[in-house]
Amino acid sequence: MFDTVCLGHICCDILVKPLNTLPERGKLSLTENFKMLQGGCAANTAIDLAKLGLKSGFVGKVGGDGFGDFLKAVLRADGVGTEYVVTASEEETSASLVAIGDDGERSVVHAFGTNATFCLEDIDLSFLNETKILFVGGAMLLPAFDGVNSEELLRQARDRNILCCMDTAWDSTGKWMEKIGGSLKYLDWFLPSYEEAVCLAGGEKKPEAIANIFMGYGVKNVVIKLGYEGCFVKPQDGDGFYSKGYKKIRAVDTSGAGDSFCAGFLAGFLKGWDIPRCAQFANAVGTFCVQEIGTTKGVKPMNEILRFMESYTY
Repeated sequence: MFDTVCLGHICCDILVKPLNTLPERGKLSLTENFKMLQGGCAANTAIDLAKLGLKSGFVGKVGGDGFGDFLKAVLRADGVGTEYVVTASEEETSASLVAIGDDGERSVVHAFGTNATFCLEDIDLSFLNETKILFVGGAMLLPAFDGVNSEELLRQARDRNILCCMDTAWDSTGKWMEKIGGSLKYLDWFLPSYEEAVCLAGGEKKPEAIANIFMGYGVKNVVIKLGYEGCFVKPQDGDGFYSKGYKKIRAVDTSGAGDSFCAGFLAGFLKGWDIPRCAQFANAVGTFCVQEIGTTKGVKPMNEILRFMESYTY
């Protein structure tokens, strides 16, 4: 039995640091570091949950190539269940080139790969009998799954009384709510970043108003990630509130910060904490994430993060 199954986006990340500008066409420039790491919103969250001491599984699709073999090996090594990962032997695994600037911010060039064809037919729905929470990660980057496939899976999960959660990615096609609007009514928790939330809400800037828009679509509870500022939470029963971020920590790489936040929030929820403590812990997990290069390398065991929270002064 899993505490959480994370379903959706997985890719192989090639990280380059530092890379502030591209070389001129036909020219070569030097950098300090190349790394190949696992990436993808759902895969990152699954690994982070395992590192926090929860039992997590991953559902997604990789290709029959070296990148796919690498990703499955990383998931297993980090303690994530991979029995529901589909391997498409004739397809190429999704990959990203991640350029990390001197300030820790990242720019990404992404190839959809197997994420482009991942759909409901790829999923062994028996996993729904083996989890307490379903977390869909990387909505907007799953073109065959976003929309009616997502809606049907979430409907079936809700029919089994599984807690349903979703995080989004940036939609370079600009369709936004057209892709996921029908899925929102099945969500117990919706956890987008502020930038994505603004676009989904049609340009609305105030987190309180954005949360109300999402709830109008049927979402029960909303968390809007605000980066270094922390987050805004609007629970179904209660007033919305802001939870402060941990600003004294220098970011090395912001890759995966939002995914680690989601893992922290879900971990707290599974531990039975109240919502403000879940938000505080999620902020702290995100803070640990950005202190090392890679999407999951900075996340530490739960007790270490709790000690940091106890000793931190704002």
